Amino acid sequence: MIWRGATALAGTALRLTAPMTGADWRERLALTGPEVVPGGIWLHAASVGELTSARLLAEALADQSRLTVTTNSTTGRALASKLGWTAVLAPLDVPQAVGRFLDRIEPSVLVTVENELWPNRSVMADELGVAQVVVGARISARSAERWARLPRLIRPMLERIDLLSAQDAGSEQRLMQLGLPPDAIGSRLNLKLLDPARIQPPHDGPDRAETVLAASTHEGEDEIVLDAYLAAREIVPGLRLILAPRHPVRGDAVAARLAARGIAFRRRSTGGDLDAQILLADTLGEMADWYAAAGICVTCGSFADHGGHTPWEPGAWRCAILHGPHVSNHAADYADLDAAGAAMGCTAADLSARLVELAQDPRRQRGMGKTAREMLLSRAGDPQPLVARILDLAHGGLA
Repeated sequence: MIWRGATALAGTALRLTAPMTGADWRERLALTGPEVVPGGIWLHAASVGELTSARLLAEALADQSRLTVTTNSTTGRALASKLGWTAVLAPLDVPQAVGRFLDRIEPSVLVTVENELWPNRSVMADELGVAQVVVGARISARSAERWARLPRLIRPMLERIDLLSAQDAGSEQRLMQLGLPPDAIGSRLNLKLLDPARIQPPHDGPDRAETVLAASTHEGEDEIVLDAYLAAREIVPGLRLILAPRHPVRGDAVAARLAARGIAFRRRSTGGDLDAQILLADTLGEMADWYAAAGICVTCGSFADHGGHTPWEPGAWRCAILHGPHVSNHAADYADLDAAGAAMGCTAADLSARLVELAQDPRRQRGMGKTAREMLLSRAGDPQPLVARILDLAHGGLA
């Protein structure tokens, strides 16, 4: 967990994700801003990524309470407004701005998403009796070691928290060692996994067992997947491939390579569908259809060194997961899935053999997909108990 702005107007407190106008700066100083009906819940997220991850939680709170959403960026503010909430730029962590903002919105609860704790905001909200909640909290061992050297800063902020939902047990333990009261620990929730966890995958059928999705290929990976697929198809003639480039703008280039090799294929952008043995899925907004159709998913960005893409989306669709060696973006997740038998790492050289193994063993394939989905649901958590606790705090309860 990273806390910014240890002192008023600290340099890190002024780093923003997009240029701001004079009007935006006045809003961050709480001198101006949109009309706000006082009371209810104040939810703060740093920017678009954090707000997107907390969307389902925010929607549940907004259904039963007045909700004001703040972000540090104009892009985050725009997203909050688009989603239908009262959207304001967050006050800078200086006493005057925080004081004006709190006087204006009069929240009963402050819900902070992930990593956004600020010292002035923390103490001034506490002085006004505003309950403080953190959702999606995370802190690495390395960060915890650094914060342990600043106990007079970190401990008081943690001691003021009424409810904290961490992403994992390790974060819980490290935060308690830094000063979080044990009775403030709430149910765990991984905000980024809530959306995938709501997916309802289809029933498995014979077509799905022999359909491979190469999800989000990057330059250099199309050929790797295609070579592996063609070799596997020599052994499993009915094997189908959905080739989905990460950036559909590459569709023409990928199509040209396929045509140059004399390979029969159809393009989705020109009307191709799942009847094609090889479908070049060069469109936007249809990935759910491809996941639903495939029993095997090759998660790309992992054969070329792009750090790999999330395994949890194919896991949500109950796909058996194959991935390359470059998964640094989600290393722990892939390691856990591999260890549980829900995913398999491979190289360009043995990808074909892994495809044949899974296509010829539908039972194993289904078992891998089932395990991946179960792991996803376990890690995502259930937001309802947390929503209930926050609403209880909003109504003055401490249970």
